[in-house]
Amino acid sequence: MVRITIFTRASSGKKNIKIRLRLTEGRRVDLYHKTDLRADLEEIEKYGANGNMVEGVRVYDHLLYEKVKDEMHYMEKAFDKMTKEGMDMTNEIFERVILEMKNPVVEVRRIEPGIVSRFHLYIDNAVRDGVFGENRAKHIRVVCDKLERFLIIKGLSQMTITEFDQDVLMEFRQFIFDEYTYVDGNKRLYKDFKPKNLPKERLSANTVVSQMKMLQTFFTDLENRDEINKSPFRRLGADRKKTVMKTLYDDPVFLRKDEFFKVMTAKIPASLESTRDAFVLQTAFGCRVGDFIHLSMDNVAVSDDHIPYIHYLPHKTAGAQDSNSEVITPIARFAFDIIKRTGFDLPALKNLYGENGYNARIKGILSICKINRKVPIFDESEKRNVYLSVSSLGSSKLARKTHVDLMNKVQIDMYAAGLHKVGSAAVNRYTALELKDRFALINLAFDQKPYKVDTELNIIGE
Repeated sequence: MVRITIFTRASSGKKNIKIRLRLTEGRRVDLYHKTDLRADLEEIEKYGANGNMVEGVRVYDHLLYEKVKDEMHYMEKAFDKMTKEGMDMTNEIFERVILEMKNPVVEVRRIEPGIVSRFHLYIDNAVRDGVFGENRAKHIRVVCDKLERFLIIKGLSQMTITEFDQDVLMEFRQFIFDEYTYVDGNKRLYKDFKPKNLPKERLSANTVVSQMKMLQTFFTDLENRDEINKSPFRRLGADRKKTVMKTLYDDPVFLRKDEFFKVMTAKIPASLESTRDAFVLQTAFGCRVGDFIHLSMDNVAVSDDHIPYIHYLPHKTAGAQDSNSEVITPIARFAFDIIKRTGFDLPALKNLYGENGYNARIKGILSICKINRKVPIFDESEKRNVYLSVSSLGSSKLARKTHVDLMNKVQIDMYAAGLHKVGSAAVNRYTALELKDRFALINLAFDQKPYKVDTELNIIGE
């Protein structure tokens, strides 16, 4: 039996939501239709599952109600046609047939999918097929939403995938850089943004390149599927593409070992103790903050050699890895003591960003510790290096970078013996660092003594 329902994932209080409808027939068919209709969640919740008004509702948007019913009518007609003509039951074909139902005489270009809807489909399918994980998808959806705002602002909201050429691509690139300049003149497009998420300044070149690469993967997929002849990125030409997609990195910024120990031992206000615990612990593990905030005592284990370690699947690549192998990191003694004392209950991690968030508090601790060593940072507006103090660059990323630097400085060059050329795969095939080896390296990197624990995390030897 065919069933059409209103489909929404919006949280309470959301405004101006795009209404999506869903058509199902048992387990055989599951199709979605993105309408052009928008309404506040409060209004949408007046509808029952079948699109009728909830019993007892008297005040509602009558015009919206009729438009929703019209969309459901077209969905039924489109499904009937697809069934009778034996069409594949895909969302792409479903949307095309609905469009044909609404516009019996339509230009050929209108049959092509709009670039934004096709971008959304690419993301959904890539997550479904495990090409990348949901966390990666969130970042790509940011680019897709940005593209939609760009097209609306430029009066190109109906643009199709074949119409998006290299000239539009370069204009979109400029929009990514300077979107903050469009906010005041297009407030309706930004009214659902949280204040902290509103574009407020020009993006860095590296951030723009990162977002352009996400768009590039979409066009490469279209090219591979023969939906377009040539990606607009390939139409840029070699020299211009090299310039557009070039990433520049500053010299690495990290805490030196003595600076890290200064952070560990300095006298700081009680209000910053939780932040210090979190920063020191994150530095000991070297994990991304997105993984760090999800760690709990369930992520702590003990090896047969009585070495405590943490284990987790990284969120950034979850669902898109070649295997389900976890990250396993031995726990240095100072980190073990923090875990035993806090049980991973770290209030500082409840708020990562903002004026009083985790990153801002890290800066505060580094400032108290007078870690004012100057490092060069490239200023894009002035096109030159400026020298900033490490304390002003404090963040969760600094913890990860410090871990990597300290560990790198105690690693042995696997090619030092000269048996194989640098890069030889044989070296990795012949050897592997076991947990006890990595525990020894971590202890060396952080000047810690080895210790042993039982399965209840009681210390049984040092």
